[in-house]
This record gives sequence, structure tokens and C-alpha cells, in this order.
Amino acid sequence: MKFFLYARKSTEDEARQVLSIQSQLDELREYARKESLQVVREYTEAMTAKEPGRPVFNEMMEAIERGEASGLLAWHPDRLSRNSVDGGRLVHDLDTGNLRDLKFPSTWFENTPQGKFVLSMALGMAKYYVDHLSQTIRRGIRKKLRDGVYPNMPPPGYTNDPKTRTIVFDDERAPIVKRMFETYATGDYSGADIRRMATEWGLLGVRGKPLSMSRVHAILANTFYIGIFKFSGEVY
Repeated sequence: MKFFLYARKSTEDEARQVLSIQSQLDELREYARKESLQVVREYTEAMTAKEPGRPVFNEMMEAIERGEASGLLAWHPDRLSRNSVDGGRLVHDLDTGNLRDLKFPSTWFENTPQGKFVLSMALGMAKYYVDHLSQTIRRGIRKKLRDGVYPNMPPPGYTNDPKTRTIVFDDERAPIVKRMFETYATGDYSGADIRRMATEWGLLGVRGKPLSMSRVHAILANTFYIGIFKFSGEVY
């Protein structure tokens, strides 16, 4: 029987909980050697599986359905799917015979009614994990909003503190932004003047380039600087 090998790692996965793609490849190749599995192609993908639409996964499943292989080798069922569409596709291909076997070094599977039931449970648990994580993240965002903490990247003059997960003053840029407001408030300078001065004072945008005119206007009009911000259409 011909097998495809599939390894996936998402940037959202905890590094200590999920093997890197290279580690998965090493483990899967060794497992294939021990089990005498004929691996005819390897697929790797760095993308979350919580939504359908992974291009590499879809390409692999289409090749399975064309008969280019009839088995899949992956580290764990959650590497193959964490959503109901892709999970259902795997089980359906097992039902129709397009897919005849799944191999996982970390868990058991057998193409029987009992095996497909256990696989469905494992895929369901993988989906539950991402659903629960998403709910937890949304709850954390709501808590931040209630506390008056902006849950996204702040505007120039502030920065995110990774230790406290709050927004703090950017010691380098905050004085420049404050000076922009004070200068503009005199009424003696245009937006273009402020842009030129901000560049001279050292406030630059991405790749070290001067702020665009629209960016300067956005800063001067941003109510965040007086303690008011909008998130999902609501004012906090």
C-alpha cells in the first residue's frame, strides 16, 4: 500500500506541545521504516487547521482521491484536521474506500467501525480544543476591554509589554508624538509641517521611512491619545 506522509505545524501551536515540522518528519520517517510503509510522497504545511481550505492538505486529498496513494501517515489526527469539514472528508474517504488506512506513531487506528468511531472522537476533540481556545481568547479580550486595556497593537507613542500584556509608553517615540500634538495645537503649522518636523525629530514609519501624510492625520485624529478607543464598533 502506498502512503502519503503529512506534517503540519501552526504558528498558533504551543512549541512545547507540538513537534516542529522537521521533528515530525524525523519521527514519521523512522516509524515508516520500522513498519515497512511505502511512503511515495511527503507533504508539509505551516498553517492552522481550524478552518478548511489548506492548499497543501487539499492537494494531498485530491491525490488520494485520484488513487495515487491509499494511506496517510501523520503524527496525530489533529495534524490532519481541527475542523469538521476536513475531518468529515477523511472519514468519508475511509467509508468510500478512497482512503484505506491511517497511521499515527502517537495513537492507534484501524479501518473498522470501531476504529473510525475512535478517529471521529479524536478529530472531534481536536475541533473542541480550537473552539475552546477561541472562546477563552475572546473572554480574555472582553476582560481587557472592561478594564480599559486596548487588545491590539497601540498607535505610535505606546508599545505592548509582553511581560504584563498591557500597553505602556514607548520611551523613544512618546515624547515625539506629544511634541507633534503640542506643535499642531498652536495652529501655526499645517499637517505637512508636522510631518516634516516629526521626521526631523526621529519619528519614522515602517522600514525607516517618513510617515505618510495620511498616517500623520490619523495620529492627530486618534482619540486613543485622550483615553478613548474603538473596538468592533464600540467605544471604550
